[in-house]
Amino acid sequence: MADIERAPQEEKKDFHLDIPAKNVPFFLKGSGALDWGIQNRLARIFRAESGRAVMLAIDHGYFQGPTTGLERVDVNILPLVPYADALMLTRGILRSTIPSSCRNAIVLRASGGPSILKELSNERIAMDMEDAVRLNACAVAVQVFIGGEFETQTVHNMTRLVDLGNRHGVAVLAVTAVGKDMVRDAKYLRLACRICAELGAHLVKTYYVPEGFETVTASCPVPIVMAGGKKLPELDALKMAYNAVREGAAGVDMGRNIFQSDAAVAMLQAVGKIVHEGMKPEQAYDFYQTVKREKKG
Repeated sequence: MADIERAPQEEKKDFHLDIPAKNVPFFLKGSGALDWGIQNRLARIFRAESGRAVMLAIDHGYFQGPTTGLERVDVNILPLVPYADALMLTRGILRSTIPSSCRNAIVLRASGGPSILKELSNERIAMDMEDAVRLNACAVAVQVFIGGEFETQTVHNMTRLVDLGNRHGVAVLAVTAVGKDMVRDAKYLRLACRICAELGAHLVKTYYVPEGFETVTASCPVPIVMAGGKKLPELDALKMAYNAVREGAAGVDMGRNIFQSDAAVAMLQAVGKIVHEGMKPEQAYDFYQTVKREKKG
């Protein structure tokens, strides 16, 4: 067989032999060994430029029913969606109310069972991982009641979802639930967060405490996002978010402190200024007040 004449353009190829191949590490704490799919989904929750996330939690109805501020998600929440990096919600609300053109990362509530009328720790897995993939979720959230009556059951819920998440490329967010009989302090949160991470959770959501929170984030080998908790005055909520991020949180997942605010859009934007830009709480509060006035005007 005759030799094929070499194409002239072949001589112009440049393989950049003087430039070593790059191996860019993944930017999230403790996530470097995860598969590409989970890393990609986490990168949709957390902004690469800041390494942080502002999540909007609107999943309260899965055990509380129509929570104040969530009576009409289509009216009260949809205007907030453009200002959040991720939405934490149930698949029922996602399918019924959130437009499919939504560009936010989706974190789906995947555990449930009891209502506020029963023992809350008696949760089970409440959705199939294949449905999470079908809904294009970046992560699923599972409540873990360390020290609760059904502690082992809720830990098992989490580990089963971790196995399924690793199989399908979906991250698992473990939510450390604080029951009525548990003390919300750094010692307890260190215990709860570390157990979740040790057993495979890809990220953990927990509460902020003013004393020792930095030891909670330091001792947890995966990213921690701060839970917003009960409604606080706006400046206090902004201070809490600022302190949590400064002390090692990779972001916040706030609900009532956003949608129960007098100016929810302004509040969510102010939280974003703190989380992604490092704005001081007082400056963020001034920003909140300015946006609030503009919306009214």
